[in-house]
Amino acid sequence: MDVLDGKLAEAAAKTQERLDAHVREIVAWHFDPKTGSPFWLTRAAEVFDFDPIKDVGGYDDLKIFGPFEDDWLRGGPVRRWVPKGLADRPKYVFETGGSTGVPKSRVNIEDFQRDYEIFGDNLSDETFPRGADWLMLGPTGPRRLRLAIEHLAQYRGGIAFHVDLDPRWVNKLIRRQEMQELELYKQHTVDQALTIMRAHEIKCLFTTPKLLEALCEKVDLAKMGITGIFCGGTEMNAQFNRFAREELIPGIDFVPTYGNTLMGLASPKPFDPADDYSITYYPPLPRAVFEIVDPDNTDERVDYDERGRVLLTTLTKEFFCPRFPERDEGYRAKPCERYPWDGVRDLGLYAALSDSVVVGVY
Repeated sequence: MDVLDGKLAEAAAKTQERLDAHVREIVAWHFDPKTGSPFWLTRAAEVFDFDPIKDVGGYDDLKIFGPFEDDWLRGGPVRRWVPKGLADRPKYVFETGGSTGVPKSRVNIEDFQRDYEIFGDNLSDETFPRGADWLMLGPTGPRRLRLAIEHLAQYRGGIAFHVDLDPRWVNKLIRRQEMQELELYKQHTVDQALTIMRAHEIKCLFTTPKLLEALCEKVDLAKMGITGIFCGGTEMNAQFNRFAREELIPGIDFVPTYGNTLMGLASPKPFDPADDYSITYYPPLPRAVFEIVDPDNTDERVDYDERGRVLLTTLTKEFFCPRFPERDEGYRAKPCERYPWDGVRDLGLYAALSDSVVVGVY
């Protein structure tokens, strides 16, 4: 049963009201001929048998759109996603990793900056000191992660250093079973990171689980001056969370994350040993929402503590993406005091995609 305690239920109800109001605002923006995005205006004129502005009163009404289709973002013209109300603004285009086919493209204006500012506001000033410099050791190229981490460092008063890393090359090596070449590329990447860390005073690090482990095989990161590590990727599970905190980087603040080009960035529930190293993520409501749903019926939300597929909705003036079936699955998590809305626990790759997705540096 979906039952919450009194104060938490009250906070969750207020959050739902705020979310419903935000949904109405975003739908009105994207379907207004003066401000809307060409993609959605065209669908409203040619496909829909309903009026989005009149018929969507809140989040639950987004079911009227059906699932957001993966292929809509694979290919162009990419400008069909630019809202008319933002057409005169400088634009970025970011791509997903391409692990499930042709990379999806998403136009950004400021969303990636706002997403990482929200996340940055939840970091500890003690372990991620304001004014400290960062190293970003993760996927670069057309991904938003590279610019997003740089903005996060700047937002907190620091400077970001970067290492070149192409995850698509890693994925090719894995598909071809070129394990020796894969190891050489990993060591090349790690060596670049160590060169930077030895030459500069770096206190904050972003990386992925595999690369963090490879770094720790060579150096003691605490002795290198690292005080906070922000880490994300598919292999970020309870087992790795325990391994990192107890063996790889004891004493260093370790902040897991879950995010992607379409959503932004989810924040973890504050670490509590009582959770037995299980990680729960909460999306940045009202900008993005998770629903954990029955894989065979995405209109049906599973109960708390039941496992289902992640259904993502993104709700910003730059991008409207209702009910996108993600490549991940996990347990539906109850709201908590800091985040009075649903989260997801123990994320993993959606089982039906396990044979088609290559997990590389993530």
